[in-house]
Amino acid sequence: MNFTKQSKIENIKARVFKLIGTVSYQNGSIVSREVVNKKTGTVTIFAFDKGEGLSEHTAPFDALVYILDGEAKIFISGKPFLVKKNEMIIMPANKPHALKAVKKFKMLLILIRS
Repeated sequence: MNFTKQSKIENIKARVFKLIGTVSYQNGSIVSREVVNKKTGTVTIFAFDKGEGLSEHTAPFDALVYILDGEAKIFISGKPFLVKKNEMIIMPANKPHALKAVKKFKMLLILIRS
């Protein structure tokens, strides 16, 4: 697995842009781009190539995942959920979760820390 973190998107305030176009798919890789990073939370866009994923882990805060394109299998406490384009799921704090690209997919991850 290759993981590429692109630079933060600058000058986005009071500007219209297409979220889905802020990251591109890369063969055999996961690409991420941070949109917002504050003490209270983060907003990050990810692009996963088919078959790529994130292994099981936990986070101390709820995390909202919105699928912008494609399909992902998201596991929460071992239970699989198929989440498709224009659908979302909230991964609860302190529950183990993992992601796997059924098809290549792009997601918006919103993490609220307070």
